[in-house]
Amino acid sequence: MEDWAEDAGFAVTLCDRDGTITYMNARSRKTFEKYGGGGLVGKSLLDCHPEPAKSKLRAMLEKPAANAYTIEKAGLKKLIYQAPLIRDGAMRGLVELSVELPAEMPHFVRKP
Repeated sequence: MEDWAEDAGFAVTLCDRDGTITYMNARSRKTFEKYGGGGLVGKSLLDCHPEPAKSKLRAMLEKPAANAYTIEKAGLKKLIYQAPLIRDGAMRGLVELSVELPAEMPHFVRKP
């Protein structure tokens, strides 16, 4: 159980090296409720994504890399961040964070 993530204000989904979903926090289960919610644990993360996202995830599992983008779905703008899940110095799978963003969000450039 990923205790730190359970009540986070964003969706956290983990999968193993084979792409099998191993954990979904409360927000993730709610976000994907119409697709099975917590019942997706034990299912393939790849099956939850259309092409070309499926191929991108497969490539990330083969050669660890991060992927970040924004989407708008059902009137909500989100930041999606997918990255290697590293434990004990080894790549164990992927972590996907889905963070809702305000429609208008300030952007600041910090100077050193």
